[in-house]
Amino acid sequence: MRIDIITVVPELLASPLNESILKRAQESGHAEIYVHNLRDYTDDKRRTVDDYPFGGEAGMVMKIEPVYRCIEKLKAERDYDEIIFTSPDGITYNQHEANRLSLMKNIIILCGHYKGIDYRIREHLITREISIGDYVLTGGELAACVIADSVVRIIPGAIGDEASALTDCFQDNLLAPPVYTRPAEFNGWKVPEVLLSGNFAQIEKWQDEQAYSRTKALRPDLIEE
Repeated sequence: MRIDIITVVPELLASPLNESILKRAQESGHAEIYVHNLRDYTDDKRRTVDDYPFGGEAGMVMKIEPVYRCIEKLKAERDYDEIIFTSPDGITYNQHEANRLSLMKNIIILCGHYKGIDYRIREHLITREISIGDYVLTGGELAACVIADSVVRIIPGAIGDEASALTDCFQDNLLAPPVYTRPAEFNGWKVPEVLLSGNFAQIEKWQDEQAYSRTKALRPDLIEE
């Protein structure tokens, strides 16, 4: 899978995209992630990519020309399944969307910045708008990292234990059950006996019950879905 990220501040993406699972996935060839500096696609001598909005509203707006040039250059090199814009008014991101994107071959993520982006880009170039929550960030770079991380980690082969990703929270609209490790008792606090029993049928039953009860208590909206 290939992910191209377009940003005004590529420095924000350097560390998150080159550590842990994302780093190993790229080194093993399961994923390719490329960051494109939008300032490389402007004719402005000062490498400016924003301008004042029509209508006199406060703030600055990302200009249409550099975004268009960057996206068209990438599209001329390969076909893209989705061109994503990170936006507060996009669809709310969840595990089901991450699963869907993980099946794709090539995606572009355009990071929003400033007051917003010339709306013509959203009308004519963007195929999917995604929000990671009902709040506003300085830019879309953190959202792009969230999307890239959540997608790459479930690509077969990206992590050592593929079954681990399949039992993560939200995969079946349930929160994960509690997990424990050694020692079996610490400070008088004991691990549930069933997990030490070796009876895998009972363990799986306990885990299912815990996942449902925790979801019902903490995120009943998931059960309703």
